Amino acid sequence: MNGKRTIRFLSLKHQQDVIKSGLEEAFATVFEKSHYILGSEVQRFEQHYATYSQTKFCIGVGSGLDALIIALKSLRLSSTDEVIVPANTYHATWLAVVNVGARIVPVEPDEGTFNLDAAKVADAITSRTKVILPVHLYGQPCDMTALTKLSNEGNLSIVEDNAQAQGAHWKNKKTGSWGVINATSFYPTKNLGALGDGGAITTDDPIAAEFVRAHRNYGSLHKDYVDGAGMNSRLDEMQAAFLNVKLKFLDEFNTQRRLLASKYNERLTNIPGIVIPAVSADAFHVYHLYVIRAERRDALKKYLLENGIESMIHYPVPPHVQKAYANLGYKHGSFPITERIADSALSLPLWPGMTDDELDYIATVIRRFYL
Repeated sequence: MNGKRTIRFLSLKHQQDVIKSGLEEAFATVFEKSHYILGSEVQRFEQHYATYSQTKFCIGVGSGLDALIIALKSLRLSSTDEVIVPANTYHATWLAVVNVGARIVPVEPDEGTFNLDAAKVADAITSRTKVILPVHLYGQPCDMTALTKLSNEGNLSIVEDNAQAQGAHWKNKKTGSWGVINATSFYPTKNLGALGDGGAITTDDPIAAEFVRAHRNYGSLHKDYVDGAGMNSRLDEMQAAFLNVKLKFLDEFNTQRRLLASKYNERLTNIPGIVIPAVSADAFHVYHLYVIRAERRDALKKYLLENGIESMIHYPVPPHVQKAYANLGYKHGSFPITERIADSALSLPLWPGMTDDELDYIATVIRRFYL
């Protein structure tokens, strides 16, 4: 750091200051009740988040990964069933498919939006395909019109990974409401983040919802009676209470994210070597991350840090070249679009409460690097 000025990649201070009294009240309420697992706060949050997500049901679970795993388990996939996943994603998406024993079929993204390319998804569908698993990466919805058309034509299930896009929508329909069953994460850095770990599943299917409620609780809907071999993955009462407070502010904070992104776009346009995020016309982007493509990306990242600006790379090592998936037989060059994105993407600071002065400084430093 330069010793003069530091801009964090992410600061939660503004959000915490805005909601501090509500969080303290939520803590006191749960503490006094002394009911910490599957109580009234979880039920209340599930109702509120289902309404917010435009779905009939929401079931809170322990993490975003658990949400993906349980959602896929509800579809009773076999070892020969194929799940189409983005090649360009955080590896947890792939990990969920591994955990249910199905086959991973990676598909390249659209190079502009970073999201699943529906035309390439169509080419990847076989007689063994059962699921399309879109990830609304960085807060931008995938083309759910095209993906839904493919799922209807092939009698396939869509399972959305909505971990980065709470509040986003495609053609005014919320992400997390398009699929037959969908997963999200409340990891603290998410647009709707808990003060610990947590996740949820949304669906309109009452049978799927009942499966999830039992499976998250050892396979039991009623004490002492176990209907199936489930797991222990429950959104705890304290985190649900905090999320009930934070959900009230989600749209406000997303509006701030979108405004900051628009200001970045204005200030970074026409800088040689920089490509600002492309947004689909029908997408309502909530900017969990603001990700540019940058020539000499690593040198820019270093230069930003030397000037007191933190940045991050999402994600420097694609899943197909991770050791965990070596058995799939992919190598460098297998997914060139994904690899080009991994080699050039840079996430800039963006968080509710960030000031115009901070954003102007970041843009000035970037412009100085290239010009």
